[in-house]
Amino acid sequence: MKKILLILALILALLGTFLGLNIKSRLSASVQNTQTVLLEVPKGSSAAKVFQVLKEHGVWTDDLAFRLTVKKMNPNLKAGWFEIPAGITLQQVLSIIESGKIAVRRVTIPEGRASWEIPAYLQKAYPDLSADRWNKLVQDPKFARSLGVEANTLEGYLLPDTYPFPIDANEETILKQMVAANLKLRDEMQKKPGSMWNTLGNWHKVLTLASVVEEETGIPEERPLISGVFHNRLRIGMPLGADPTVRFIFKNLTGPIYKSQLNSDSPYNTRKFKGLMPGPISNPGRKAIEAALFPAKTSALYFVAKDDGSMTHFFSSNLSDHNKYKDVAAKNRGE
Repeated sequence: MKKILLILALILALLGTFLGLNIKSRLSASVQNTQTVLLEVPKGSSAAKVFQVLKEHGVWTDDLAFRLTVKKMNPNLKAGWFEIPAGITLQQVLSIIESGKIAVRRVTIPEGRASWEIPAYLQKAYPDLSADRWNKLVQDPKFARSLGVEANTLEGYLLPDTYPFPIDANEETILKQMVAANLKLRDEMQKKPGSMWNTLGNWHKVLTLASVVEEETGIPEERPLISGVFHNRLRIGMPLGADPTVRFIFKNLTGPIYKSQLNSDSPYNTRKFKGLMPGPISNPGRKAIEAALFPAKTSALYFVAKDDGSMTHFFSSNLSDHNKYKDVAAKNRGE
């Protein structure tokens, strides 16, 4: 009898060891997906619901190991979209869901794009994004005010950058994120000493001037000089004379500008009217905004594109020199 009991005890011990090793192995096993899986945990999901989501997406099917891991971790599981990489453990999966760091899509919005141009960049990542709804929100004064923008539209307030937008983002959430980045930059710029903030008056006017600087040159080094010319013109009451402001009126982004367009009575026509336009003509980037606030010291009042392939400009302080440079530019174009 003693031998039988001893054998049974030995068998039970071996069985316990086996089961223990088996459970340990199951708890430390890697997820079953062989590539990154995107899944959604609905709001109010229980641990059991999370298990069902993982099971449906082929991430984890071991119910016992799941329940034991949850009991050990007691995680505070969040709702949202999550990316679950291959090769990680169940504990790491639950840590991802507990972190609340939802999956994102990265989209780059280039500098100097008008608001109506931006949906084309977003739709590559968000095919269902509506340009019509986007434009309506941009032009909605009430929506602008709700975001802390003291203007009737969001033109100029959509800071160009590479953004990690939530994977389920829509027009409204994307606009909120871009405006928040713009206003964060405002607060940063306002603290910098020696700027032209007080001269320009407010952030809206800073963005308005910056948008023209952005459109006039693609050469970062020239922006402070271009800004210096515009500041000089504003100071002496001379029209800015910026063709991009006319293009903005007619959404004529490329090609010739017609005489009838140059004669437009729109307050955005800086070829005809003095001072700044009512608002930005595009969404300027950080460098153009910095140039508007910190212009180069210059006596120049004029500039003209060299048209020699360098993308740079001739600058002059009088009309006579300006006309000479225009002739040089014409020769460079082969005219």
